[in-house]
Amino acid sequence: MFPTTPDASMVLVDGPWEHRFVAANGARFHVAEQGQGPLVLLLHGFPQFWWAWRHQMQALADAGYRACALDLRGYGASDKPPRGYDTRTSATDAASVIRSLGESQAVVVGHGWGGWIAWSMASLQPAVTSAVGSVSMPHPLVFRHASFTNARQARANGYLLGLQRPFVPEREMTVHGGYVQRLLREWASPRGIWPSLEEGRMYADAMALPFVAHSAAEYYRWVVRSQVRPDGWQFAKRVSGPVQVPVLQLHGEDDPAVLPEIMPTSRARCAGPFEAYEVPAAGHFLPEEAPDAVNAHLVRWLDGLHT
Repeated sequence: MFPTTPDASMVLVDGPWEHRFVAANGARFHVAEQGQGPLVLLLHGFPQFWWAWRHQMQALADAGYRACALDLRGYGASDKPPRGYDTRTSATDAASVIRSLGESQAVVVGHGWGGWIAWSMASLQPAVTSAVGSVSMPHPLVFRHASFTNARQARANGYLLGLQRPFVPEREMTVHGGYVQRLLREWASPRGIWPSLEEGRMYADAMALPFVAHSAAEYYRWVVRSQVRPDGWQFAKRVSGPVQVPVLQLHGEDDPAVLPEIMPTSRARCAGPFEAYEVPAAGHFLPEEAPDAVNAHLVRWLDGLHT
């Protein structure tokens, strides 16, 4: 699918969207954009890139929204600086992208790690965050608490420990694509047919781009090591208050990475409207495993926000 020597042009996949590069927070970010209307900023998770939202972009555009799928710092065609993989910087990145796109506010929707960032923006960047949609990720403090108190979630987090090793994860994620393709299969529902060979290869090749694997690992190194550092304590304090904006939370019935049993606890973190839905026969990668269900929930929720 891709040439032998990888470069960032690989992720500029053709489609009904337009590719843009915007300057934000001292870096250059790649955004795929489709549709016109209120802005919905889409944040992908690990180990993917903006393309994970392709099904939602079409549905949102058809429903009258401006869907912008962002390559997070260090991923895809966005810049890959050596630093800046803490959540505070990620939230600032997203807020700056929103402003660079000419908007003062946006609904922020994230999947996996992107969902962690979306939740955090309600507290760290409230001025630009009009609502939060989180797919396959509860509130950060809910996830952190479950990681220490729920034995099943602690076991599911085994990959986090593997990513703490220096150099080894980077090599595993870039050699032959086996790490990424295995993770996609293991985190997807065993009752589904996702990912296809093409999809698995697409994500594996995107992870093999120079510096992407290191950047991806750095996000998770920060989240683990920050537990015993002042910046982690400050982050926990900042996101400990009630979320004031409307929240939509979606999760898969068969998600083995973020267990469905921990998801409902997010409701207690929300002072504003909160909706949560479990999607049957789907795993961690809901936007692609169950695109019709995600699209229906997302469009209905967004329409409710804008009526």
